[in-house]
Parts: sequence; structure tokens; C-alpha cells
Amino acid sequence: MSPPDPKSAAVARAHFSDLGPNTAGTVGQEMNLNLILDVAVTIALEVGRAKMSVRELLQLAPGAVVELDRLAGEPLDVLVNGVRIARGEVVVVNEKFGIRLTDVVSETERMEHAK
Repeated sequence: MSPPDPKSAAVARAHFSDLGPNTAGTVGQEMNLNLILDVAVTIALEVGRAKMSVRELLQLAPGAVVELDRLAGEPLDVLVNGVRIARGEVVVVNEKFGIRLTDVVSETERMEHAK
């Protein structure tokens, strides 16, 4: 049995039904946040970054100092799943470290980085 000839196959336009007014992504519609409230995310605080070779990395030992790309006193970045959502400063609360948010990224900018 030979495969059908693609040139003689019937071709028809696909028809899709309208998804209606509750469609996610519809302009002006708010998304139901209850659907994602229990989704776990990773929050990280970034003090700064440094670039070094593997040789330099392997030579690090206790007491070594790594110079970062930020100035002392500059705010930390608050990252959620690797995307910066805010900046803040370190605080101590009940002998534990915390962060006081000083600047929150706009909703528009957060959505641009989430794509």
C-alpha cells in the first residue's frame, strides 16, 4: 500500500469557535489571580555581581574578598524567578535579615520581562 499523494489531498480551511468574553488575554479583562496564588516562586536578593575566570574562582579560600560591581550602600535587587521586581535595603528584624523595599518596578516593566 503506497502513501496518498499530497498533491491530490483535499484541503479545507480550519474553523475555530469564538472563545467568548472570559478569554484570557482579552483587552480590559482582569485575570483571576486565585488560579495562581499557590504557585511557588523563587525570591533572591542580589547584592552585586563579579566576573572572574575559573582559575580565579578555584583560588578562592576562606577570607578571600570578591569585589562586586556595586557601591557600598547601593540598594539590593529583589529578583523573582530571575526577574528584577524591586530594589531595597537590608534590615534586621528579630535578629534575622530582611529587606525593606525602596522601589518597586512598574507593572508594565514587570510584564515585559516576564515574556
